[in-house]
Amino acid sequence: MHWYVLVGLVAAVVAIAAGLTGAFLMRRHQLRSMLGTFECELQRGESTSWRSGICKYNDHSLEFLKLWSLSPLPALTMTRTSLEIVGRDITESEEDSADDDRDMIVDLDTDVGRVRLGLSYAAYTGLSAWIEAGPVAGVGTWRQ
Repeated sequence: MHWYVLVGLVAAVVAIAAGLTGAFLMRRHQLRSMLGTFECELQRGESTSWRSGICKYNDHSLEFLKLWSLSPLPALTMTRTSLEIVGRDITESEEDSADDDRDMIVDLDTDVGRVRLGLSYAAYTGLSAWIEAGPVAGVGTWRQ
């Protein structure tokens, strides 16, 4: 094999790796800069693993998008009318801090089962306000 073929293969691999890295970073920047998004970690059901991602508010749903994915589709969509906060905890590492940006773990009952979100206090405040700010009961399908 000639040396220029080997150099071409190495250059192609480096170009593909740089392109994928750029695409991941651009997608993350785009998601973080959109209105109605916040960074969080998600744990579903009895699973012990946490997945990093970004949640996005829509009119009728909360979408979870994986942080390290190129897919524009959400990994999980939770209907707004089914969301209910059933518990919240401040994580031990931030418990003694007086900072308002401490981490929280929120337990949610949803139409896709029990979900735990790890998020900042500011994101929790926004999430709880968004859940409660739906249409008045008896009008449409909100909390009947």
